[in-house]
Amino acid sequence: MTIVKVKICGITNLTDAHAAVDAGADMLGFNFFRPSPRFIEPHDAREIIARLRTELAGRVRPLTIVGVFVNEPSPESLVRVAEETGLDAAQLHGDESVEFCRRVKQLRPELTVIKALRAGSGFQPDEAVSYDVDAIMLDTFDPQLRGGTGRVFDWTLGRRTRNVVPQLFLAGGLSSENVAKAIAEVRPDAVDACSSIESSPGLKDAELMKAFVSAVRSS
Repeated sequence: MTIVKVKICGITNLTDAHAAVDAGADMLGFNFFRPSPRFIEPHDAREIIARLRTELAGRVRPLTIVGVFVNEPSPESLVRVAEETGLDAAQLHGDESVEFCRRVKQLRPELTVIKALRAGSGFQPDEAVSYDVDAIMLDTFDPQLRGGTGRVFDWTLGRRTRNVVPQLFLAGGLSSENVAKAIAEVRPDAVDACSSIESSPGLKDAELMKAFVSAVRSS
């Protein structure tokens, strides 16, 4: 049986990073989109990531560090931030083209590239097929927000997309109350939580994170 991985997104400080790891998260997301309430400066993220790397050296279950980017000026600038901060993966959450994604992978082949697509009423799963990336993330469409909406979308779109992509990350309003149902319906490779596990935007709640991870593991 496939183990569904858990990504906790929007980490802004070391305390929350520790709490996410203690809760059992497989992946931590750092948001480099400046307008986001969960934005973190790359140099601050670098310090947290370096600390975690030192503390978790030799850990049997690896921790994957993901950078969230929205419409970076160029693939080169994105890769530069990835190298400076020590990322394992880059989540492209804007309007990045197929060629943009491909170029990121060419510049840094070892970087896992995740392309996020917003699943609105007009979304067709075949849109995901053209992206030559390691994984597709489906998130709820919002005309203003780039993630962190706190709202779910039609999970049948997720199930249909899962059938045509290498890996599927499911996001959008997932919480401890609904994530087991989402996993049963979509069968994603990973689930992503952000706003539902916060005490306020950018600040995580340790107990909510534990409850979310527990719900995923029990599904």
